[in-house]
Amino acid sequence: MEMDLHADIKKIVKSYPKNSYLFREGDDVKGIYIIQSGKVQIGKVTPDGRELTLKICGPDQIVGEITVFSEAAKYMLDARAIEPVVCTKIAIEDLEEGLLKNPKLSAAFMKWMGIDQQKTQTKFRDLLLHGKKGALYSTFIRLSNSYGVQQPEGILIDLALTNQELANFCGMTREVVNRMLSELKKEQVISMVNGKMLIHDLSYLKTEINCENCPISFCKID
Repeated sequence: MEMDLHADIKKIVKSYPKNSYLFREGDDVKGIYIIQSGKVQIGKVTPDGRELTLKICGPDQIVGEITVFSEAAKYMLDARAIEPVVCTKIAIEDLEEGLLKNPKLSAAFMKWMGIDQQKTQTKFRDLLLHGKKGALYSTFIRLSNSYGVQQPEGILIDLALTNQELANFCGMTREVVNRMLSELKKEQVISMVNGKMLIHDLSYLKTEINCENCPISFCKID
């Protein structure tokens, strides 16, 4: 999401190597990060050691769920660079001052927060209404909207993900995802091409979870 950052807000360009963290769960909130290049995985590790992935953010996306104008705010999630990342960091104090002074920035920031909340709500809806199938199939649909490239044979997800990484998106074990992927491959709904997923029949996935055809801005993985 683009923001009007032409206001007098101090910005710092920072670089992070692959597998380094922009911030960790429990860290004091220092600011937000606007990605210029690379990808950042947002997730957390549960007390029992399970890894959950909530989204993958790319260029022009904002990283750093925050509570503005709140004392002693903490990051609730981890942000890990899964590729070398270059981003713009805005300190929380500078952001708050900019929000007070710049109505356009305030409106853009509220719009981003609203869209992000709706994305989260639709993810919970798919999981609660359709269980494991809803979690996995809706993840495929969101991946196609964020990283899909149209090919003659279908939609190629231009992002290499292991079965474990897919499982982390869905809160499931790798074994369950393996079984569900095998069934989809038998039905020729999906296939793998050079380590990337090719969706041959997106309408099948949508029909199976009673897709409501939400606006694409809500139905994305970032």
